[in-house]
Amino acid sequence: MAAGRGERLGSPDNKAFVPLHGKPLASYAVRALLASREIDEIVLVVAPTDVERARRVLLADPDIAAHQVTLKIVAGGAARQDSVRAGLAEINPSCDFVLVHDAARPFLSADLIRRCLAGAAEHGAILAATPATDTVKDVGDEGEVTATLNRRRLWLAQTPQVFRRQLLLDAHEQAASADFIGTDDASLVERMRRRVHVVPGDADNMKITWPEDLTRAERRLSRSQHKAGRDMTLRAGIGYDAHAFQEGRTLVLGGVQFPGETGLAGHSDADVLCHAICDAVLGAAGAGDIGLHFPDSDPQYSGVSSLSLLSRVAEIIASAGWSVQNVDAVVIAETPRIAPRVEEMRRALAGALGIEIGRVSLKGTTTEGLGFTGRREGIASQAVALLGTKTVSRSGCASTESAPTS
Repeated sequence: MAAGRGERLGSPDNKAFVPLHGKPLASYAVRALLASREIDEIVLVVAPTDVERARRVLLADPDIAAHQVTLKIVAGGAARQDSVRAGLAEINPSCDFVLVHDAARPFLSADLIRRCLAGAAEHGAILAATPATDTVKDVGDEGEVTATLNRRRLWLAQTPQVFRRQLLLDAHEQAASADFIGTDDASLVERMRRRVHVVPGDADNMKITWPEDLTRAERRLSRSQHKAGRDMTLRAGIGYDAHAFQEGRTLVLGGVQFPGETGLAGHSDADVLCHAICDAVLGAAGAGDIGLHFPDSDPQYSGVSSLSLLSRVAEIIASAGWSVQNVDAVVIAETPRIAPRVEEMRRALAGALGIEIGRVSLKGTTTEGLGFTGRREGIASQAVALLGTKTVSRSGCASTESAPTS
């Protein structure tokens, strides 16, 4: 559910697109659901004016587009209940359970998803909730306390809420017929006198409602990034490669073919970009270079895809305890222009390295006619890679010692 305007947030933009740590708020919940193996289909309900924007911004995000889970984007209604019904209308009829979640809760965990789905499989209707910890007062219209409620029986509802599909459909149809407006989907099921069970929610599963909530969320993400960097040993490596043009060969850059362009000379497919990244990654790990691991004297590497070699490099450094944090690379050539294919190349490189596409930066440049690339004799590439590993000492405590290298 991402159709809310978010007026209390004080943003001129609809809440789904309010930036949180540089990404649209709605993208966090979408990513969490995409990462769950138990989710077969996602329907994102946005404001009618935001449908095309959501497709452009979210579906174009390579980290989201790379997943195989079906993601539909549909227009919501005037109220939340109308929007849920609009989303239900788009769900595959073969679906057994429907999980409803608010995009305004960006810190949805895989564990909470699993527990809610397991609870729904047992009971048919589940909501995540946390027990009230403060004393709760019933306050009248004039501001006077009318009662002190027993907090031992009070829970604060969250999402996800999970229901058998037909049960939720029936609840919404009956509510619509009676012009009943509930505060959440569970209240519609409760109105049918059907039991809804509670799964302990997550204190971190906060809802972004007020400006201070957004500030807290930003601080949390900043702390997480800072902690990840503080607990790591980081190493940088640089790679460079150059190949001459050779007629009759297919040009391959970053694992992507460029039909109609002159290819490069080399023992493998001569993917100069992959070779530079291989050397940068191996260099950062202190693990030699591409020639050491894949010598051009070995016939098994004749014509081999350099993208597969990059995958092998990722395995080599992983076995030594390293992980790729990011790669920044440049292709130096007068031709071809790589800009139209950059996203495709980034996606291929990220896949070979086993990292998110956001960790791969790529650009092209020329030398303004200078040197062998300027004379259109070949293509060169440079790359920088940053690797990280947990810093664990012999005593098991965090330290600044380096991990062993291959």
